[in-house]
Amino acid sequence: MVSHLRYSPLKKGVENATEDEESQNSLGFNKITTRPRFLYLLFLCLFSCSLLLAPHFFCFPHNFSFLYSFGYENGRLSAEMDVNAPICSSISNGTICCDRSSIRSDICMMKGDVRTHSLSSSIYLYTSRSSTGLMDYVPGPDEEGEDEEENTEEEIQHENIKPYTRKWEKNTMDSVGELHLISKRKNTGTRHQCDVKHDVPAIFFSTSGYTGNIYHEFNDGILPLYITSQHFNKRVVFVISEYHKWWNSKYGDILSLLSDYPPVDFSGDKRTHCFPEAIVGLRIHDELTVDPSLTEGGKSIKDFHDLLDRAYRPRIKGIIKDEERKATQSSKGPSPRSSENEAKGEQKRELIKKPKLAILSRKGSRAITNEDLLVKMAEEIGFEVEVLRPDRRTELAKIYRVLNSSDVFVGVHGAGMTHLLFVRPSKVFIQIIPLGTEWAAETYYGEPAVKLGLKYIGYKILPRESSLYGEYKKDDPVLNDPDSVHKKGWEFTKKTYLDHQNVRLNLGRFRKRLVRAYNYSIAKKNRRDNPQSE
Repeated sequence: MVSHLRYSPLKKGVENATEDEESQNSLGFNKITTRPRFLYLLFLCLFSCSLLLAPHFFCFPHNFSFLYSFGYENGRLSAEMDVNAPICSSISNGTICCDRSSIRSDICMMKGDVRTHSLSSSIYLYTSRSSTGLMDYVPGPDEEGEDEEENTEEEIQHENIKPYTRKWEKNTMDSVGELHLISKRKNTGTRHQCDVKHDVPAIFFSTSGYTGNIYHEFNDGILPLYITSQHFNKRVVFVISEYHKWWNSKYGDILSLLSDYPPVDFSGDKRTHCFPEAIVGLRIHDELTVDPSLTEGGKSIKDFHDLLDRAYRPRIKGIIKDEERKATQSSKGPSPRSSENEAKGEQKRELIKKPKLAILSRKGSRAITNEDLLVKMAEEIGFEVEVLRPDRRTELAKIYRVLNSSDVFVGVHGAGMTHLLFVRPSKVFIQIIPLGTEWAAETYYGEPAVKLGLKYIGYKILPRESSLYGEYKKDDPVLNDPDSVHKKGWEFTKKTYLDHQNVRLNLGRFRKRLVRAYNYSIAKKNRRDNPQSE
Protein backbone atom coordinates (compact mmCIF):
# COMPACT_ATOMS: atom_id res chain seq x y z
CA MET A 1 0.00 0.00 0.00
CA VAL A 2 1.22 3.51 -0.78
CA SER A 3 0.76 6.22 1.79
CA HIS A 4 0.88 9.84 0.75
CA LEU A 5 2.39 12.32 3.19
CA ARG A 6 2.06 15.94 2.18
CA TYR A 7 4.31 18.67 3.48
CA SER A 8 2.73 22.09 3.89
CA PRO A 9 4.22 23.67 7.01
CA LEU A 10 3.56 27.17 5.66
CA LYS A 11 -0.02 26.44 4.72
CA LYS A 12 -1.38 29.45 6.57
CA GLY A 13 0.93 31.90 4.76
CA VAL A 14 0.11 30.36 1.41
CA GLU A 15 -3.61 30.63 1.95
CA ASN A 16 -3.35 34.30 2.96
CA ALA A 17 -1.33 35.03 -0.13
CA THR A 18 -3.72 33.40 -2.56
CA GLU A 19 -6.61 35.41 -1.20
CA ASP A 20 -4.94 38.67 -2.37
CA GLU A 21 -4.75 38.28 -6.16
CA GLU A 22 -3.56 41.89 -6.61
CA SER A 23 -0.34 41.24 -4.64
CA GLN A 24 1.01 38.90 -7.39
CA ASN A 25 3.89 40.22 -9.49
CA SER A 26 4.09 40.11 -13.25
CA LEU A 27 5.52 36.59 -13.22
CA GLY A 28 2.47 35.27 -11.46
CA PHE A 29 4.21 34.45 -8.14
CA ASN A 30 2.86 35.66 -4.88
CA LYS A 31 5.18 38.29 -3.39
CA ILE A 32 4.49 37.56 0.25
CA THR A 33 5.23 33.84 -0.16
CA THR A 34 8.65 34.18 -1.82
CA ARG A 35 10.64 34.00 1.41
CA PRO A 36 8.53 31.22 2.99
CA ARG A 37 8.83 29.15 -0.16
CA PHE A 38 12.59 29.66 -0.21
CA LEU A 39 12.84 28.50 3.39
CA TYR A 40 10.47 25.65 2.60
CA LEU A 41 12.59 24.47 -0.32
CA LEU A 42 15.73 24.74 1.80
CA PHE A 43 14.10 22.67 4.53
CA LEU A 44 12.89 20.13 1.99
CA CYS A 45 16.39 19.74 0.54
CA LEU A 46 17.79 19.08 3.99
CA PHE A 47 14.97 16.66 4.69
CA SER A 48 15.62 14.81 1.40
CA CYS A 49 19.29 14.42 2.26
CA SER A 50 18.37 12.96 5.63
CA LEU A 51 16.15 10.39 3.90
CA LEU A 52 18.98 9.35 1.60
CA LEU A 53 21.30 8.85 4.55
CA ALA A 54 18.71 7.16 6.77
CA PRO A 55 19.33 3.58 5.50
CA HIS A 56 22.96 3.89 6.63
CA PHE A 57 21.98 4.51 10.24
CA PHE A 58 18.61 2.87 10.87
CA CYS A 59 16.83 -0.42 10.28
CA PHE A 60 13.11 -0.09 9.70
CA PRO A 61 10.43 -2.76 10.11
CA HIS A 62 9.97 -5.63 7.68
CA ASN A 63 8.59 -4.63 4.28
CA PHE A 64 9.11 -0.94 5.01
CA SER A 65 11.26 1.52 3.18
CA PHE A 66 11.09 5.14 2.08
CA LEU A 67 10.59 5.99 -1.58
CA TYR A 68 9.79 9.67 -1.98
CA SER A 69 8.75 11.83 -4.90
CA PHE A 70 8.17 15.55 -4.86
CA GLY A 71 6.03 17.92 -6.92
CA TYR A 72 3.69 20.91 -6.91
CA GLU A 73 -0.01 20.45 -6.35
CA ASN A 74 -2.47 23.33 -5.94
CA GLY A 75 0.41 25.76 -5.51
CA ARG A 76 2.04 23.72 -2.76
CA LEU A 77 5.01 21.38 -2.84
CA SER A 78 4.01 17.81 -1.96
CA ALA A 79 5.96 14.72 -0.91
CA GLU A 80 4.83 11.16 -1.52
CA MET A 81 6.12 8.19 0.43
CA ASP A 82 5.88 4.54 -0.64
CA VAL A 83 5.94 2.36 2.48
CA ASN A 84 5.40 -0.95 0.69
CA ALA A 85 8.88 -1.63 -0.70
CA PRO A 86 10.86 -4.21 1.35
CA ILE A 87 13.48 -2.73 3.62
CA CYS A 88 17.01 -2.82 2.24
CA SER A 89 15.60 -3.47 -1.25
CA SER A 90 17.73 -0.60 -2.49
CA ILE A 91 20.95 0.35 -0.71
CA SER A 92 23.88 2.50 -1.66
CA ASN A 93 27.41 1.29 -2.36
CA GLY A 94 29.52 0.50 0.70
CA THR A 95 26.47 -0.24 2.86
CA ILE A 96 25.33 -3.05 5.16
CA CYS A 97 21.60 -3.01 5.83
CA CYS A 98 19.88 -5.61 8.05
CA ASP A 99 16.19 -6.34 8.51
CA ARG A 100 15.64 -8.07 11.86
CA SER A 101 11.94 -7.35 12.31
CA SER A 102 10.63 -10.76 11.15
CA ILE A 103 10.03 -13.43 13.78
CA ARG A 104 11.13 -16.06 11.25
CA SER A 105 14.46 -14.85 9.91
CA ASP A 106 17.00 -12.05 9.73
CA ILE A 107 18.31 -10.90 6.38
CA CYS A 108 21.18 -8.53 5.60
CA MET A 109 22.26 -6.82 2.38
CA MET A 110 25.83 -5.85 1.54
CA LYS A 111 26.82 -3.82 -1.50
CA GLY A 112 30.27 -2.88 -2.72
CA ASP A 113 33.56 -4.71 -2.23
CA VAL A 114 32.28 -7.90 -0.54
CA ARG A 115 34.83 -10.56 0.44
CA THR A 116 34.69 -13.88 2.26
CA HIS A 117 36.99 -15.06 5.02
CA SER A 118 35.79 -18.53 5.99
CA LEU A 119 38.40 -19.14 8.71
CA SER A 120 36.79 -16.45 10.86
CA SER A 121 33.23 -17.02 9.53
CA SER A 122 33.35 -13.44 8.29
CA ILE A 123 32.14 -11.53 5.28
CA TYR A 124 33.91 -8.21 4.80
CA LEU A 125 32.70 -5.11 3.05
CA TYR A 126 35.48 -2.66 2.28
CA THR A 127 35.10 0.97 1.39
CA SER A 128 37.73 3.48 0.38
CA ARG A 129 37.85 7.26 0.19
CA SER A 130 39.79 7.10 -3.04
CA SER A 131 38.29 4.31 -5.15
CA THR A 132 35.04 2.75 -6.21
CA GLY A 133 34.07 -0.81 -7.08
CA LEU A 134 36.11 -3.86 -6.11
CA MET A 135 39.53 -3.28 -4.55
CA ASP A 136 42.58 -5.16 -5.78
CA TYR A 137 42.78 -6.78 -2.35
CA VAL A 138 41.30 -6.96 1.10
CA PRO A 139 43.50 -8.48 3.83
CA GLY A 140 42.18 -11.33 5.93
CA PRO A 141 42.01 -10.71 9.68
CA ASP A 142 44.55 -13.44 10.50
CA GLU A 143 47.17 -12.68 7.85
CA GLU A 144 50.72 -12.12 8.96
CA GLY A 145 53.34 -9.71 7.72
CA GLU A 146 50.96 -6.80 7.30
CA ASP A 147 52.26 -3.36 8.12
CA GLU A 148 50.92 -1.19 10.86
CA GLU A 149 48.77 0.78 8.43
CA GLU A 150 46.87 -2.34 7.37
CA ASN A 151 46.17 -3.34 10.97
CA THR A 152 44.63 0.01 11.76
CA GLU A 153 41.76 -0.30 9.30
CA GLU A 154 38.71 1.42 10.71
CA GLU A 155 35.75 -0.83 11.47
CA ILE A 156 32.57 1.01 10.48
CA GLN A 157 29.85 -1.56 11.16
CA HIS A 158 29.64 -5.08 12.59
CA GLU A 159 26.55 -7.29 12.26
CA ASN A 160 26.10 -10.92 13.33
CA ILE A 161 23.57 -13.19 11.68
CA LYS A 162 22.56 -16.85 11.59
CA PRO A 163 21.26 -17.39 8.04
CA TYR A 164 18.46 -19.86 8.77
CA THR A 165 14.69 -19.33 8.78
CA ARG A 166 13.63 -20.52 12.23
CA LYS A 167 14.91 -17.58 14.25
CA TRP A 168 12.42 -18.08 17.08
CA GLU A 169 13.59 -21.64 17.89
CA LYS A 170 16.67 -21.29 20.06
CA ASN A 171 17.56 -24.98 20.14
CA THR A 172 17.43 -25.17 16.35
CA MET A 173 19.40 -21.98 15.85
CA ASP A 174 22.10 -23.21 18.23
CA SER A 175 23.12 -25.66 15.50
CA VAL A 176 23.46 -22.88 12.93
CA GLY A 177 26.84 -21.18 12.62
CA GLU A 178 26.95 -17.41 13.06
CA LEU A 179 28.37 -15.22 10.32
CA HIS A 180 30.08 -11.89 11.01
CA LEU A 181 29.37 -9.08 8.58
CA ILE A 182 32.02 -6.41 8.96
CA SER A 183 32.30 -3.12 7.15
CA LYS A 184 35.75 -1.53 7.16
CA ARG A 185 37.37 1.50 5.64
CA LYS A 186 40.38 0.29 3.68
CA ASN A 187 43.61 2.25 3.86
CA THR A 188 44.93 3.57 0.59
CA GLY A 189 47.98 1.86 -0.85
CA THR A 190 47.08 -1.60 0.44
CA ARG A 191 47.27 -4.21 -2.34
CA HIS A 192 46.49 -7.92 -2.24
CA GLN A 193 44.35 -10.21 -4.39
CA CYS A 194 40.98 -11.93 -4.75
CA ASP A 195 41.31 -15.70 -5.15
CA VAL A 196 37.95 -15.92 -6.96
CA LYS A 197 36.36 -12.80 -8.39
CA HIS A 198 32.64 -12.97 -9.23
CA ASP A 199 30.70 -10.43 -11.26
CA VAL A 200 27.30 -11.49 -9.89
CA PRO A 201 25.77 -11.23 -6.40
CA ALA A 202 25.97 -13.92 -3.72
CA ILE A 203 23.31 -15.35 -1.43
CA PHE A 204 24.60 -16.82 1.84
CA PHE A 205 22.45 -19.36 3.71
CA SER A 206 22.75 -22.39 5.95
CA THR A 207 21.62 -25.98 5.37
CA SER A 208 21.84 -26.81 9.05
CA GLY A 209 18.84 -26.75 11.39
CA TYR A 210 16.23 -29.37 10.52
CA THR A 211 17.89 -30.39 7.25
CA GLY A 212 17.09 -34.07 6.74
CA ASN A 213 13.32 -33.61 7.19
CA ILE A 214 11.52 -33.15 3.86
CA TYR A 215 9.13 -30.54 5.27
CA HIS A 216 11.90 -28.37 6.69
CA GLU A 217 14.11 -28.84 3.65
CA PHE A 218 11.40 -27.25 1.51
CA ASN A 219 9.79 -24.87 3.99
CA ASP A 220 12.94 -23.57 5.68
CA GLY A 221 15.31 -23.85 2.74
CA ILE A 222 14.21 -24.41 -0.85
CA LEU A 223 11.14 -22.16 -0.84
CA PRO A 224 12.90 -19.25 0.94
CA LEU A 225 15.80 -19.68 -1.51
CA TYR A 226 13.36 -19.40 -4.41
CA ILE A 227 11.74 -16.31 -2.87
CA THR A 228 15.10 -14.63 -2.30
CA SER A 229 16.83 -15.56 -5.57
CA GLN A 230 14.29 -15.94 -8.37
CA HIS A 231 14.44 -12.30 -9.48
CA PHE A 232 18.17 -12.62 -10.26
CA ASN A 233 17.29 -14.86 -13.23
CA LYS A 234 20.05 -17.34 -12.32
CA ARG A 235 22.74 -14.61 -12.22
CA VAL A 236 23.62 -15.34 -8.59
CA VAL A 237 26.02 -17.55 -6.63
CA PHE A 238 24.82 -19.61 -3.65
CA VAL A 239 27.29 -19.68 -0.75
CA ILE A 240 26.28 -22.37 1.74
CA SER A 241 27.39 -22.63 5.34
CA GLU A 242 27.09 -26.09 6.99
CA TYR A 243 27.33 -27.47 3.45
CA HIS A 244 26.14 -31.07 2.83
CA LYS A 245 27.06 -32.86 -0.39
CA TRP A 246 23.94 -35.03 -0.20
CA TRP A 247 21.73 -31.92 0.07
CA ASN A 248 23.32 -30.42 -3.01
CA SER A 249 22.86 -33.71 -4.86
CA LYS A 250 19.26 -34.12 -3.72
CA TYR A 251 18.19 -30.64 -4.77
CA GLY A 252 20.62 -30.09 -7.62
CA ASP A 253 17.83 -30.16 -10.23
CA ILE A 254 16.13 -27.23 -8.51
CA LEU A 255 19.33 -25.30 -7.76
CA SER A 256 20.35 -25.46 -11.42
CA LEU A 257 17.21 -23.51 -12.36
CA LEU A 258 17.92 -20.82 -9.76
CA SER A 259 21.64 -20.33 -10.41
CA ASP A 260 23.97 -20.75 -13.37
CA TYR A 261 26.93 -21.21 -11.01
CA PRO A 262 28.10 -24.09 -8.79
CA PRO A 263 27.40 -23.49 -5.09
CA VAL A 264 30.28 -22.52 -2.83
CA ASP A 265 31.02 -24.44 0.37
CA PHE A 266 31.65 -21.49 2.67
CA SER A 267 33.40 -23.44 5.43
CA GLY A 268 35.24 -25.87 3.17
CA ASP A 269 36.46 -23.38 0.56
CA LYS A 270 39.24 -21.34 2.19
CA ARG A 271 39.74 -19.07 -0.80
CA THR A 272 38.73 -15.43 -0.74
CA HIS A 273 35.64 -15.01 -2.91
CA CYS A 274 34.81 -11.45 -3.98
CA PHE A 275 31.35 -10.24 -4.94
CA PRO A 276 29.82 -6.90 -5.94
CA GLU A 277 26.97 -7.47 -3.49
CA ALA A 278 25.56 -10.11 -1.17
CA ILE A 279 22.37 -11.17 0.56
CA VAL A 280 22.95 -12.98 3.84
CA GLY A 281 19.95 -14.97 5.02
CA LEU A 282 16.71 -15.89 3.26
CA ARG A 283 13.23 -14.38 3.17
CA ILE A 284 10.33 -16.63 4.16
CA HIS A 285 6.63 -15.82 3.82
CA ASP A 286 4.54 -18.55 5.44
CA GLU A 287 4.23 -22.32 5.62
CA LEU A 288 5.00 -23.94 2.25
CA THR A 289 3.96 -20.91 0.24
CA VAL A 290 5.07 -17.93 -1.81
CA ASP A 291 3.13 -14.71 -1.27
CA PRO A 292 2.90 -12.84 -4.60
CA SER A 293 2.31 -9.53 -2.78
CA LEU A 294 5.75 -9.87 -1.15
CA THR A 295 7.70 -11.32 -4.07
CA GLU A 296 9.48 -9.40 -6.80
CA GLY A 297 7.61 -9.95 -10.03
CA GLY A 298 4.51 -11.14 -8.17
CA LYS A 299 5.61 -14.79 -8.19
CA SER A 300 3.33 -17.26 -6.38
CA ILE A 301 3.46 -20.84 -5.15
CA LYS A 302 2.08 -21.90 -8.54
CA ASP A 303 5.16 -20.40 -10.18
CA PHE A 304 7.27 -22.48 -7.80
CA HIS A 305 5.34 -25.57 -8.87
CA ASP A 306 6.14 -24.72 -12.49
CA LEU A 307 9.81 -24.51 -11.50
CA LEU A 308 9.61 -28.00 -10.00
CA ASP A 309 8.06 -29.27 -13.21
CA ARG A 310 10.91 -27.84 -15.28
CA ALA A 311 13.43 -29.22 -12.79
CA TYR A 312 12.16 -32.81 -12.74
CA ARG A 313 10.75 -33.25 -16.24
CA PRO A 314 14.11 -34.01 -17.95
CA ARG A 315 14.98 -36.61 -15.33
CA ILE A 316 11.52 -38.20 -15.61
CA LYS A 317 12.00 -38.55 -19.36
CA GLY A 318 15.31 -40.28 -18.66
CA ILE A 319 13.64 -42.68 -16.21
CA ILE A 320 10.97 -43.55 -18.78
CA LYS A 321 13.62 -44.26 -21.43
CA ASP A 322 15.50 -46.51 -19.00
CA GLU A 323 12.30 -48.44 -18.29
CA GLU A 324 11.57 -48.81 -22.00
CA ARG A 325 15.11 -50.01 -22.68
CA LYS A 326 14.93 -52.60 -19.91
CA ALA A 327 11.53 -53.78 -21.16
CA THR A 328 12.89 -54.12 -24.69
CA GLN A 329 15.90 -56.09 -23.49
CA SER A 330 13.79 -58.46 -21.43
CA SER A 331 11.46 -59.19 -24.35
CA LYS A 332 14.33 -59.33 -26.89
CA GLY A 333 12.84 -56.36 -28.72
CA PRO A 334 9.24 -55.79 -29.82
CA SER A 335 8.21 -56.52 -33.38
CA PRO A 336 6.83 -53.65 -35.51
CA ARG A 337 3.38 -55.26 -35.34
CA SER A 338 3.45 -55.56 -31.53
CA SER A 339 4.60 -51.96 -31.21
CA GLU A 340 1.69 -50.82 -33.39
CA ASN A 341 -0.81 -52.84 -31.37
CA GLU A 342 0.67 -51.50 -28.13
CA ALA A 343 0.24 -47.92 -29.38
CA LYS A 344 -3.40 -48.58 -30.29
CA GLY A 345 -3.97 -50.18 -26.90
CA GLU A 346 -2.46 -47.17 -25.14
CA GLN A 347 -4.78 -44.84 -27.08
CA LYS A 348 -7.77 -46.96 -26.09
CA ARG A 349 -6.74 -46.93 -22.40
CA GLU A 350 -6.40 -43.15 -22.57
CA LEU A 351 -10.01 -42.85 -23.74
CA ILE A 352 -11.30 -44.90 -20.81
CA LYS A 353 -8.60 -43.82 -18.37
CA LYS A 354 -9.52 -44.10 -14.71
CA PRO A 355 -8.71 -41.30 -12.27
CA LYS A 356 -5.43 -42.07 -10.56
CA LEU A 357 -5.23 -42.18 -6.75
CA ALA A 358 -1.83 -41.99 -5.07
CA ILE A 359 -1.53 -43.08 -1.43
CA LEU A 360 1.56 -42.09 0.53
CA SER A 361 2.20 -44.98 2.89
CA ARG A 362 3.83 -44.52 6.31
CA LYS A 363 5.90 -46.88 8.41
CA GLY A 364 5.89 -46.74 12.19
CA SER A 365 3.68 -44.05 13.72
CA ARG A 366 0.58 -42.66 12.00
CA ALA A 367 0.39 -45.61 9.63
CA ILE A 368 -2.94 -46.71 8.12
CA THR A 369 -3.31 -50.21 9.57
CA ASN A 370 -6.06 -51.22 7.10
CA GLU A 371 -4.29 -49.74 4.07
CA ASP A 372 -4.87 -52.88 1.98
CA LEU A 373 -8.63 -52.55 2.47
CA LEU A 374 -8.44 -48.87 1.56
CA VAL A 375 -6.72 -49.76 -1.72
CA LYS A 376 -9.35 -52.38 -2.52
CA MET A 377 -12.20 -49.95 -1.77
CA ALA A 378 -10.64 -47.21 -3.94
CA GLU A 379 -10.30 -49.64 -6.85
CA GLU A 380 -13.95 -50.66 -6.44
CA ILE A 381 -14.96 -47.00 -6.64
CA GLY A 382 -13.13 -46.76 -9.96
CA PHE A 383 -9.65 -45.45 -9.17
CA GLU A 384 -6.37 -46.65 -10.53
CA VAL A 385 -4.37 -46.88 -7.29
CA GLU A 386 -0.63 -46.51 -6.72
CA VAL A 387 0.88 -46.77 -3.25
CA LEU A 388 4.07 -44.79 -2.64
CA ARG A 389 6.54 -46.05 -0.04
CA PRO A 390 9.49 -43.65 -0.32
CA ASP A 391 12.50 -43.60 1.96
CA ARG A 392 15.37 -41.13 2.39
CA ARG A 393 17.13 -42.54 -0.65
CA THR A 394 14.14 -42.32 -3.01
CA GLU A 395 14.84 -39.92 -5.85
CA LEU A 396 12.52 -36.90 -5.71
CA ALA A 397 11.95 -37.04 -9.48
CA LYS A 398 10.40 -40.49 -9.06
CA ILE A 399 8.01 -39.24 -6.39
CA TYR A 400 7.21 -36.19 -8.51
CA ARG A 401 6.44 -38.42 -11.48
CA VAL A 402 3.78 -40.35 -9.56
CA LEU A 403 2.13 -37.44 -7.78
CA ASN A 404 2.18 -35.07 -10.73
CA SER A 405 0.33 -37.64 -12.82
CA SER A 406 -2.26 -38.33 -10.09
CA ASP A 407 -5.77 -36.94 -9.78
CA VAL A 408 -6.02 -37.54 -6.03
CA PHE A 409 -3.33 -37.61 -3.35
CA VAL A 410 -4.09 -39.25 0.02
CA GLY A 411 -1.91 -39.40 3.10
CA VAL A 412 -1.79 -39.13 6.87
CA HIS A 413 -0.58 -35.87 8.43
CA GLY A 414 3.20 -35.75 8.66
CA ALA A 415 6.28 -34.41 6.89
CA GLY A 416 5.47 -36.53 3.84
CA MET A 417 2.52 -34.26 3.11
CA THR A 418 5.10 -31.74 1.89
CA HIS A 419 4.87 -33.66 -1.38
CA LEU A 420 1.56 -31.87 -2.01
CA LEU A 421 3.85 -29.38 -3.78
CA PHE A 422 4.31 -32.04 -6.47
CA VAL A 423 0.56 -32.31 -7.20
CA ARG A 424 -0.80 -30.29 -10.09
CA PRO A 425 -3.10 -27.37 -9.19
CA SER A 426 -6.83 -28.21 -9.42
CA LYS A 427 -6.21 -31.84 -8.35
CA VAL A 428 -7.47 -33.30 -5.05
CA PHE A 429 -5.53 -33.59 -1.80
CA ILE A 430 -7.07 -35.60 1.06
CA GLN A 431 -5.20 -35.28 4.35
CA ILE A 432 -6.07 -37.79 7.06
CA ILE A 433 -5.83 -35.94 10.37
CA PRO A 434 -5.09 -38.04 13.49
CA LEU A 435 -6.25 -37.01 16.95
CA GLY A 436 -4.46 -34.02 18.40
CA THR A 437 -2.94 -32.86 15.11
CA GLU A 438 -5.73 -30.72 13.65
CA TRP A 439 -4.06 -27.31 14.03
CA ALA A 440 -0.72 -28.48 12.62
CA ALA A 441 -2.38 -30.37 9.78
CA GLU A 442 -4.41 -27.38 8.64
CA THR A 443 -1.66 -24.81 9.17
CA TYR A 444 1.27 -26.67 7.63
CA TYR A 445 -0.51 -28.51 4.80
CA GLY A 446 -4.22 -27.69 4.48
CA GLU A 447 -3.85 -23.95 3.99
CA PRO A 448 -0.81 -24.25 1.68
CA ALA A 449 -2.75 -26.78 -0.44
CA VAL A 450 -5.54 -24.27 -0.98
CA LYS A 451 -3.02 -21.56 -1.93
CA LEU A 452 -1.51 -23.94 -4.48
CA GLY A 453 -4.96 -24.36 -6.02
CA LEU A 454 -5.65 -27.91 -4.88
CA LYS A 455 -9.10 -29.19 -3.99
CA TYR A 456 -8.42 -29.84 -0.31
CA ILE A 457 -10.35 -32.29 1.87
CA GLY A 458 -9.38 -32.65 5.52
CA TYR A 459 -10.51 -35.95 7.06
CA LYS A 460 -10.47 -35.68 10.87
CA ILE A 461 -10.56 -39.15 12.35
CA LEU A 462 -12.88 -40.06 15.20
CA PRO A 463 -11.49 -41.45 18.49
CA ARG A 464 -12.55 -44.96 17.43
CA GLU A 465 -10.32 -44.67 14.34
CA SER A 466 -7.24 -44.02 16.45
CA SER A 467 -5.03 -46.68 18.02
CA LEU A 468 -5.17 -44.53 21.17
CA TYR A 469 -8.79 -45.59 21.62
CA GLY A 470 -7.63 -48.95 22.95
CA GLU A 471 -5.04 -47.41 25.29
CA TYR A 472 -7.10 -44.79 27.15
CA LYS A 473 -10.46 -44.68 28.86
CA LYS A 474 -13.33 -43.40 26.74
CA ASP A 475 -13.59 -40.15 28.72
CA ASP A 476 -9.84 -39.47 28.80
CA PRO A 477 -8.82 -35.98 27.58
CA VAL A 478 -6.33 -37.61 25.21
CA LEU A 479 -9.34 -38.81 23.19
CA ASN A 480 -11.87 -36.06 23.83
CA ASP A 481 -9.94 -32.89 24.65
CA PRO A 482 -6.60 -32.74 22.79
CA ASP A 483 -6.32 -29.00 23.48
CA SER A 484 -5.88 -29.68 27.18
CA VAL A 485 -3.16 -32.20 26.35
CA HIS A 486 -1.32 -29.61 24.25
CA LYS A 487 -1.04 -27.42 27.34
CA LYS A 488 1.27 -30.02 28.86
CA GLY A 489 3.94 -29.04 26.37
CA TRP A 490 5.34 -30.05 23.01
CA GLU A 491 7.26 -33.11 24.18
CA PHE A 492 4.17 -34.67 25.78
CA THR A 493 2.05 -33.82 22.73
CA LYS A 494 4.63 -35.28 20.36
CA LYS A 495 5.00 -38.46 22.37
CA THR A 496 1.24 -38.96 22.61
CA TYR A 497 -0.14 -37.98 19.22
CA LEU A 498 2.77 -38.12 16.78
CA ASP A 499 5.00 -40.93 17.97
CA HIS A 500 2.46 -43.43 19.34
CA GLN A 501 -0.65 -43.18 17.21
CA ASN A 502 -1.79 -45.19 14.20
CA VAL A 503 -4.99 -44.94 12.17
CA ARG A 504 -7.58 -47.58 11.29
CA LEU A 505 -9.96 -45.87 8.92
CA ASN A 506 -13.72 -46.23 9.15
CA LEU A 507 -13.97 -47.22 5.49
CA GLY A 508 -17.67 -46.46 5.28
CA ARG A 509 -17.06 -42.94 6.51
CA PHE A 510 -13.92 -42.38 4.45
CA ARG A 511 -15.59 -43.78 1.32
CA LYS A 512 -17.74 -40.63 1.10
CA ARG A 513 -14.59 -38.51 0.67
CA LEU A 514 -13.20 -40.82 -1.99
CA VAL A 515 -16.47 -40.84 -3.93
CA ARG A 516 -16.55 -37.04 -3.80
CA ALA A 517 -12.97 -36.92 -5.10
CA TYR A 518 -13.78 -39.47 -7.82
CA ASN A 519 -16.83 -37.56 -9.04
CA TYR A 520 -14.86 -34.31 -9.05
CA SER A 521 -12.06 -35.90 -11.08
CA ILE A 522 -14.46 -37.47 -13.60
CA ALA A 523 -16.36 -34.20 -14.04
CA LYS A 524 -13.10 -32.33 -14.53
CA LYS A 525 -11.95 -34.86 -17.13
CA ASN A 526 -15.26 -34.58 -18.99
CA ARG A 527 -15.00 -30.79 -19.07
CA ARG A 528 -11.48 -31.08 -20.43
CA ASP A 529 -12.47 -33.60 -23.11
CA ASN A 530 -15.70 -31.81 -24.06
CA PRO A 531 -15.10 -28.08 -23.58
CA GLN A 532 -18.03 -27.20 -25.88
CA SER A 533 -20.46 -28.76 -23.37
CA GLU A 534 -19.73 -26.06 -20.77
